[in-house]
Amino acid sequence: MADDDSQARRIQVANSRPEDSGRGIAHLPRALMTSLGLAEGDVVEIVGKRTTPARAVGPYGEDEGLDLVRLDGLQRANAGVGAGDFVEVRRVESKPATRVVFAPAQQNLRLQGSSNALKRTFFGRPICQGDVVATAGHQRVTDPAIQRFVNAPAYALQEIRLAVVSSTPKGVVHIDENTEIELRPEYEEPREVRRADVTYDDIGGMAGTIDQLREMVELPLRYPELFQRLGVDPPKGVLLHGPPGTGKTRLARAVANESDADFFLINGPEIMGSAYGESEKRLREVFEEASQNAPSIVFIDEIDSIAPKRGQVSGEAEKRLVAQLLTLMDGLEARANVVVIAATNRPEAIDEALRRPGRFDREIVVGVPDERGRREILGIHTRGMPLGEGVDLTELARTTYGFVGADLAALTREAAIEAVRRIMPKLNLSEQTIPAEVLDTLSVGRDDFLEALKRVQPSAMREVMVQAPQVRWEDVGGLDEAQMRLKEGVELPLKSPDAFRRLGIRPAKGFLLYGPPGTGKTLLAKAVAREAEANFIATKSSDLLSKWYGESEQQIARLFARARQVAPCVIFIDELDSLVPARGGGMGEPQVTERVVNTILAEMDGLEELQSVVVIGATNRPNLVDPALLRPGRFDELVYVGVPDQAGRRRILSIQTEKMPIGEDVDLDAIAAETERFTGADLEDVVRRAGLMALRESLSNTSVGMSHFRQALGESRASVTAEMEQEYRQMSAKLKQDAVAIQPIGFIAPGMVQPRGEKQ
Repeated sequence: MADDDSQARRIQVANSRPEDSGRGIAHLPRALMTSLGLAEGDVVEIVGKRTTPARAVGPYGEDEGLDLVRLDGLQRANAGVGAGDFVEVRRVESKPATRVVFAPAQQNLRLQGSSNALKRTFFGRPICQGDVVATAGHQRVTDPAIQRFVNAPAYALQEIRLAVVSSTPKGVVHIDENTEIELRPEYEEPREVRRADVTYDDIGGMAGTIDQLREMVELPLRYPELFQRLGVDPPKGVLLHGPPGTGKTRLARAVANESDADFFLINGPEIMGSAYGESEKRLREVFEEASQNAPSIVFIDEIDSIAPKRGQVSGEAEKRLVAQLLTLMDGLEARANVVVIAATNRPEAIDEALRRPGRFDREIVVGVPDERGRREILGIHTRGMPLGEGVDLTELARTTYGFVGADLAALTREAAIEAVRRIMPKLNLSEQTIPAEVLDTLSVGRDDFLEALKRVQPSAMREVMVQAPQVRWEDVGGLDEAQMRLKEGVELPLKSPDAFRRLGIRPAKGFLLYGPPGTGKTLLAKAVAREAEANFIATKSSDLLSKWYGESEQQIARLFARARQVAPCVIFIDELDSLVPARGGGMGEPQVTERVVNTILAEMDGLEELQSVVVIGATNRPNLVDPALLRPGRFDELVYVGVPDQAGRRRILSIQTEKMPIGEDVDLDAIAAETERFTGADLEDVVRRAGLMALRESLSNTSVGMSHFRQALGESRASVTAEMEQEYRQMSAKLKQDAVAIQPIGFIAPGMVQPRGEKQ
């Protein structure tokens, strides 16, 4: 029984954190709790369009002093309100229930199981008839304030949404030890619809995007009178675009549920018909039905398939369909309470007539989530998962850079399959059901996630993905100066961008590693990508150059666009001199390489900023690279990777012999002293040959001795001569000076000053 209405208080609703989803708690301001005489854990009634109960707990730390009530998506749906609406909060007495009937809250789901498990999960939870509740997932409740009032065992049922069909007595009740629980196996159509299949709580890493969508979609649908009063037309459409798997469709469904609007889905290819005019008729029917059921949302998935650029398609049917869509979005006054949301991962393929205000008023990029977003998404997908002690979702979020929401869902699924694989030997396949004691031991551990990481790649990187580098700084020896330059220039800005913003400096965009062959340039690039926890795209000139006109430039533009999508990212271009030779040389087909050079120059410091993307080029002929690339703003740092000194050679030898059983007589210091001008590749060859010598002597040898190393040194030689080393040192001294010098264009026009030193 609710207290007198004078005790009620109106307050604005805000979203709670994803980890509190399904707990049945409301975070209230301290002042409100005091005025209503509430202690932590008391039951309150949340009154919006409908009424739902919750247990009152204190505010989040960041909410101290703010007048907000934090509710999860299920509670908002139960109360019939959205974030930003006002509700009444009042104290209420909860009665013990003698009987509660649950049923699945979604169709196509059949349940069977023990009512005792439900009793444990919902013990003490205030509920009322018509509510949709979720079985608490396996997330640990770490907040002691919540722990006291929410009966959430460390491991409970899988997360399933249930509707409270009826309760005895009526009103607000709670389940205790005497309550009889009935679980009906199949979905029942509720007397009053409370939609909550997808809410904002089920979407992670999109706080800014959700705010933009709410003001574009929820406001016009819920409060059309606002726009009428201001004398302007409400927004009509929103285009969501971004890489596949980032949650565009899921976001549209959540907006429809939270705004209490009817949802009409158009899958692009399904609308196409074989008869003349059939496609346009189907499209008109969807919009007419949406208008009749307003407020409603029409969601067009893969819009590029039904609205391509009319100038680039030959078929008349496609052109008519685009024209029909333009007419529907622009020409109907009856669309006052209908908003169109479209999703695509190819916005450049859509007819440009759609991308103007009045049709799609705003374009919102749904990008790859950052570390905080990945942590939220992992929390959502593991909500109904029995996690083992060693699982650290924050660590997982840190290592899954480049992963979108769909990839993280696949990762949790693969980890669960790993856990199932472990208990397979305990299962008797002839039995119909799995014993309860086997299910109780089932949990997903850290090793399961590590195994799953080997099989799941970021979907945005699959076209260009090489094996993620496993090289660490400790695996690189003899390159201390180059290593320090790369740490400062790549690892530091990618890991600590705030420090650079604080001092008002921009991080380096590119690094050119040059030096003799075999000194470890590629190894350095792999190590810096691994240590900076960035995605790594390795490419060669042969991958980017094409015989077709204009294809090479498109390949480079695609490479940089993909890198921007999965930032932070390191692009590594090996043998850079073959891709961007100096222009105006007059050798071969000059136009192709010159266009490629121009494209790379434009990508590296053109109009589109490279945010958290670093380009590393490697070459052993830096004098052939176009000088325009070597200026600050493109390749800012020119890093000479020379032959290692004696201490560096000793370090490389110890790394190379780490897994080799070497004899006690082996003196690595002596070998390092005798291998002057040997590169890392040469030293690796020495170690490999020494092992082969030991096997040649006897296949049963268990260690490699100094004599084997002596024989290997006799067959090896330094690949860098003294003349080469001197030449590289001179080149290193002149390179930066040459980069800023004025370069001759390659021809002399009448009246122009001839460059000094050139003959007529």
